[in-house]
Amino acid sequence: MIFADVIVDISVKSLDRPFQYIVPEEMEFDIDIGSVVRIPFGMGNRTMTGYVVGLSGEAKFDVSKTKSILEIMKQGVVVESHLLSLAYWIKENYGSTMNDAIKSVMPVKKEVKEQVKRIIYPAVDMENMKIKRRAKRDEFEKKHNSARVRLLDEFLKMDKETYNAGLDYSYITKKLNLTAGVIDGLRKLKIITVDAMQQYRNPVNAVSDTPETRPVLNSGQKHIVDAILNDYITDVRGTYLIHGITGSGKTEVYMNIVEKVVCLGKQVIVLIPEISLTFQMVNRFYKRFGNRISVMHSKLSAGERFDQYTRAKKGEIDVMIGPRSALFTPFENLGLIVIDEEHDTSYQSEMPPKYHAREVAIQRAKMVGASVVLGSATPSVDSYYKALKGEYRLFELNERAGNAIYPKIYIEDLREELKARNYSIFSRKLDELMRDRLGKKEQIMLFLNRRGFAGFVSCRQCGEVVGCPHCSVALKPHMAGDRVSYLMCHYCGYKMPMPDKCPECGSPYISSFGIGTEQVEQMVKKRFSAAKVLRMDADTTTGKNAHQDILKKYSGGDADILIGTQMIVKGHDFANVTLVGILAADLSLNVGDYLAAEKTFQLTTQACGRAGRADKPGEVVIQTYQPEHYSIVCAARNDYKSFYEQEILIREMLQYPPISNILGVLVLSENESSVDNLAKILADKMKLYHDVTVLGPTPAAIAKAKDVYRRMVYGKCTDYKILCSVKNSFEEFMQETESFKDCRLNFEFNCI
Repeated sequence: MIFADVIVDISVKSLDRPFQYIVPEEMEFDIDIGSVVRIPFGMGNRTMTGYVVGLSGEAKFDVSKTKSILEIMKQGVVVESHLLSLAYWIKENYGSTMNDAIKSVMPVKKEVKEQVKRIIYPAVDMENMKIKRRAKRDEFEKKHNSARVRLLDEFLKMDKETYNAGLDYSYITKKLNLTAGVIDGLRKLKIITVDAMQQYRNPVNAVSDTPETRPVLNSGQKHIVDAILNDYITDVRGTYLIHGITGSGKTEVYMNIVEKVVCLGKQVIVLIPEISLTFQMVNRFYKRFGNRISVMHSKLSAGERFDQYTRAKKGEIDVMIGPRSALFTPFENLGLIVIDEEHDTSYQSEMPPKYHAREVAIQRAKMVGASVVLGSATPSVDSYYKALKGEYRLFELNERAGNAIYPKIYIEDLREELKARNYSIFSRKLDELMRDRLGKKEQIMLFLNRRGFAGFVSCRQCGEVVGCPHCSVALKPHMAGDRVSYLMCHYCGYKMPMPDKCPECGSPYISSFGIGTEQVEQMVKKRFSAAKVLRMDADTTTGKNAHQDILKKYSGGDADILIGTQMIVKGHDFANVTLVGILAADLSLNVGDYLAAEKTFQLTTQACGRAGRADKPGEVVIQTYQPEHYSIVCAARNDYKSFYEQEILIREMLQYPPISNILGVLVLSENESSVDNLAKILADKMKLYHDVTVLGPTPAAIAKAKDVYRRMVYGKCTDYKILCSVKNSFEEFMQETESFKDCRLNFEFNCI
C-alpha cells in the first residue's frame, strides 16, 4: 500500500501541513511527487484540490481511518519535486504558508483545454482514388449525399503533394460545410482517415523575418564569454555579475553563453524585468534559436501558459524568456539562469511570499547544478557588495559596443527655471533640444517616474525636501479630504503637521510634488502640436499586446515622442532616439525609502542610456531640484563606482542592507484595537533578541486599505538567520494564541 502526503489547497494557516491519504492501487503508477490530486477533506468530505509533497509505504495513522485520493488531475503540469523543495525553501526564508509558496512555483493554476489539430487524409493513394472516383461519386449522388461528393471533388482537384498532406478538419467543416457526422461516416466506410495531434498555442508572434546579423564580440565581451564558459565546461557552477554600461553589449554576451549551454544539451531561463522588454529580447533570441524559445508573462492566456510549460516539460523548448514568473519553468535539464537588469525592483514579489527572484534563482541553480549570470548597467548595491566580497564573480564592460558613444548630459536646476519665471515642466534647455530634434526628424523619449506621485513635500524656492529628523528619508504626505493634512515617517512613526511655509527658507511655495504622464502628454501636444506622441504607462498597456504594439509603432517611426514611466527606460534599443528628457528626477529621490538614492541613480542612468545607441550622437536633459545630490551627479557622469562608494558609507552608518538585514512584519486586521495590540506584543517579543534593533510599531505606508488596518514592526540585524528565527517564532505564536484569530501577518525581508 502506498501513502501520499498532500498539502491541501486552502489558505488557512492551521492547515498548513501535509495530510496523509491512501493511493488507490490503480493510481500507483501514475502518481508522483508534485502531482495535483482531488481529495475528500474534512468532516463533510468536501472535494478539494491538493499537491502531493511526499510518497511512502508507511502509514502515519490508523489505515482504517485514512481516506483515499479520489483522482489524479490529468490537466495541469506536474510540479517537479525540486520545485516543491524550492517552495519549501521560499516558505522558510520569506515567511508564508506552504500553500502560498507552492502556488508561487506552480506553473499552471487551473485546468485548461488542450488544443487539438485534426487532419483528414484519403484512405487510398491518389491513383486508386481516381479509378474509384466515378463509382463512388455516382453512388453518393444517387443517394443525394452532396456533402460526400464535395469532399471527394476537393481531393481530386489537388496535386500529389497537397493530396498527401491532407485537409485541415476546420477547413472541411467550415468551407466545405461537412458535419462531424458526415466525416465520421466516411471514416467508417474507410474512404478517409482522421489524424489528431496536440497543437500548441504560440505566444511568440510578430517576430521579424530579417536574418540575424551576428556582431563580432569585442575583447571585453569575448573575455567574459570565455571565462564563464570555461568554468561551465570544467563543471564549475557559480554566480556571475556583469557590470556593463548601457549599450555595452551585455545581451550579446548572454546569447553567446546561452548558445553554448544549449549546445551542451541544457535548458536556459532568461529573466527580464518588464513585459515591455519581451518583444525586443524575443526578437533577438528567435533569430538565433528559432522555435526552440518561448515566452512566459502575465499577459498570456491560461491556455498559452499551459502550452508553454507543457512544451518545456517535454523538452521542446531550450530557452524560456520572461519576467519573474518564468523562473519556475519546469525544465528537467536546467543549466543556466540569466537575470537581465538584475537591479530592477520588479524582481521583488509584492505578494506573500515576498521573495526576490535573484535569491530564489541562485537557490534553484544550487539545487540542480546550474549557473547564474546577473547583468546590469547599474547593479544593485546588494549584488555589487557581494561581488566585491567574492560571493559573485565580477566582470566589467566599460565601453559601448560598436561605434556608439555615451550621450552628452545636461543637469537643469529647476530652482533656476523658477527664478527665470519658467513655470513649465520643460526647462529652457529641454524645450530647445526638443524643437531641434523634431526639426531633424529624430526621436525623443520623455521619462517621468510616476510611482512617486505626490510622494514628498518640497519647496520650489530653495529645493528643500521635508525630511524625518530621526531617519534619512523624506516624510510622506497624508491626505485628509482633498488636502495634505500631515507628514509622517514610515520608518519610526514621526509625525508633523503639513507646513504652510518652508522650514528652511520661509517661502510659501511649498507643496506636495507630483505630476502624471497623462498631464505630460497633454502639455506636449499643446506645446509641440505638430509632433506625433505615444504614451506608455500602466493605463495604456492594459491590453494583451499593448506593450508590443506601442513599441512597434515607435520603432517603426510612427511617433516622434514617447512619454512613459519606468517601462520605457529599461533595456530598449531605438536607433533614432537622440534625446531623452528626465522630467523630475526628484520623484524617485524622495520616496521615503532607504533605497531612494539607489533607485534614482539606476533610473537616471538607465534613462540616459536610451539616447545615442547607434551612429547618431545623443543628448540627455536631467531636470531636478537637487542637482548637487550624489545620485544625480554620478548618474550624469555614468560613474557607478563613485555612487556605490558614497551609498555604501551611508548604509554602513545607518546599518541598512546589505550591511545589515531588515525584517518587516506587517500586521493586518479589520479590528483596529487588535492590530495595535498585536503589533505592540510582537515588537516586545522582537526586543528579546538582543542582536535585533527594533523599530516601531508604526502605521504602515497605507495605514488602512479596504477596511483592513495595517501596522508595521521592523527589526534590524546583521544575521539573516536570527531574523528568520524571529519570523518562525511569530508564526508559532500566531498558531498557538487564541487572542488574535482576527489578525494575520505578512513578512518581508530587505524590501521596505
